[in-house]
Amino acid sequence: MALPTVLKDKLRLPVVGAPLFIISHPALVIAQCKAGIVGAFPALNARPLSQLDEWLHEITEALAAHDRAGPIPTARRHPSPSTRSFTSRTLGSSRTWS
Repeated sequence: MALPTVLKDKLRLPVVGAPLFIISHPALVIAQCKAGIVGAFPALNARPLSQLDEWLHEITEALAAHDRAGPIPTARRHPSPSTRSFTSRTLGSSRTWS
């Protein structure tokens, strides 16, 4: 299976950071994406619901700044552009936003 176009030349390893309930948060997702893997977090981690938009904005802005900064000339390895992040939004009938 070929990589989706959005991940070509950005993914260092074929890895998705597990969306861990309560543990995953924007700083972890940003670090994962900067490291060249796909970062993820469950939407339920953002509570109250209004915090989800704040988290998505924080992640988007941090990764855009990282990509604008470009490669670091003194680095031994050329840092790749950040990869994508995603939010797990599975809501069963027994789950509610609190």
